[in-house]
Amino acid sequence: GLPDTSPVPKKDPMGMDYVPVYADEAEAASAGIVKISPVRVQQIGVRSEPVGRRDLVRPIRAVGTVQFDERRTFVVSTRFEGWIEKLLVNATGQTVRRGQPLMQVYSPDLVLAQQEYALLSRSARDVGSTDGESAATRRLLEGAEQRLRYLDFPLSEMERLKREAQAREIVTIPSPVSGTVIEKPALQGMRFMPGETLYKIVDMSTVWLIAEVFEQDLATVAVGQPAKIVVKAYPDRSFAGRVAFIYPT
Repeated sequence: GLPDTSPVPKKDPMGMDYVPVYADEAEAASAGIVKISPVRVQQIGVRSEPVGRRDLVRPIRAVGTVQFDERRTFVVSTRFEGWIEKLLVNATGQTVRRGQPLMQVYSPDLVLAQQEYALLSRSARDVGSTDGESAATRRLLEGAEQRLRYLDFPLSEMERLKREAQAREIVTIPSPVSGTVIEKPALQGMRFMPGETLYKIVDMSTVWLIAEVFEQDLATVAVGQPAKIVVKAYPDRSFAGRVAFIYPT
């Protein structure tokens, strides 16, 4: 409707009260200044600061789950068939060191390969008639050692075999890494096949936190940005991290 003012309180044709405008507010409005009463300022929590140049930061909150680092997860398996004679690490959740014995196994393939190497090793020590025979024996010995390496024969057992030139039926399999056992399909007395998973070990010195970021926040997330992680188990602590990877999905 048309502008309408009144020097005294009154109602409009619709029965609604006129809004009072005080003299200082009218002067401020005419000068292009927005003025709010102190009561209203207190209610809406307005704060004033000197103008300055700064970076605008908008924290993004997301819910996430702590998971194992896929790059630090290892599977213990063998390249030969055999039987587990004794489990030396026999509990899920047990921590192991690199080189720590995991189990003792019997494998006909390893026994035959050891016997071949031991026989050639003794022959190489005894032979001395001609240089041709010695060179041939050394080549055969190198081939026998290479077959053991192809079977992933433990390095400590290989060093013992070189010293003693004597095959052993029971071979100790060490842990290839340090970490925590999270899966243990291996059972004492079981038969295993080449490539079968016997242990799954994870190095938990570094873990992942998979955060579910909302779609409207994706444009502001980039690799390398700092992140602060808070977990319910430690409510008084926070953990520092960084954005390491953004999944394409």
